[in-house]
Amino acid sequence: MLPVTLVDRLSQQEIARRLGIALPFVTVDQAGRPHAMILSYVEVRAYSPSTLGLVIQARSSTARNLAARGSGTLLIIEPDAVVYVKTRAVDGPLEVADDELGLGYFLLAVEEVLEDVAAAWEGGMRITSAIEYRPVPALDARWVRSTLAALAAPRARV
Repeated sequence: MLPVTLVDRLSQQEIARRLGIALPFVTVDQAGRPHAMILSYVEVRAYSPSTLGLVIQARSSTARNLAARGSGTLLIIEPDAVVYVKTRAVDGPLEVADDELGLGYFLLAVEEVLEDVAAAWEGGMRITSAIEYRPVPALDARWVRSTLAALAAPRARV
């Protein structure tokens, strides 16, 4: 379960403040190896302590890995938090409405949350900055609007 602080961080309530911060997401490929991609806070949203939404390219390697093997780990690596969120795909990729960009929506169940803190012998080592990307997207960019709309509420096939 996500603690309240992570639900808040991933809720998209402060999305403008989080633009430019990269979030690695790791799946398992068909050979059993880790496969990483970089997400933004635009592409992932917490609905509750146990549920996340994810919007990525529906035909990407990550989407194929999630659909085939069902697991992924979201990494939050920032000065105030180093956290690994292990997830299981509930459904996806589902279509993203009015989208010509090939995006797909996944509903993810949070299975485990691990916080990484420095051990005493590491002498207070810490992360000093987030992984960042530029240029920061405009909130009115087409892909951002489509992604945020797709993540507005959790959904799955019934």
